[in-house]
Amino acid sequence: QVQLVESGGGLVQAGGSLRLSCAVSGGTFSSYSMGWFRQAPGKEREFVADIVWSSTTTYYGDSVKGRFTISRDNAKSTVYLQMNSLKPEDTAVYYCAADAPPYRGPYYAATRYDYWGQGTQVTVSS
Repeated sequence: QVQLVESGGGLVQAGGSLRLSCAVSGGTFSSYSMGWFRQAPGKEREFVADIVWSSTTTYYGDSVKGRFTISRDNAKSTVYLQMNSLKPEDTAVYYCAADAPPYRGPYYAATRYDYWGQGTQVTVSS
């Protein structure tokens, strides 16, 4: 059974940084495309970033481009999200997700992903 566990969330002031981690167990991490999504209260789940299995390609949502960086360490079965220049509107629960092959659908679609973590809260104060 594949399990994803996020960590690293918390409270930070606007302009600050946080690094989220997502540890994956029970599957073949090196074959997964990994994504981060977020959901704020009363809003739909929003695509944040995705990284392909080989780390050669990354994708970002428009609202986080230039501020967030996704990376992965296949040896540690972990994906990271470095978040810089945080804004109050970044406040949300952040979820990591894994897409096992065969990959299907656009990278920004939540329905593409097969496995999800429980989420970690990020709160940015103004």
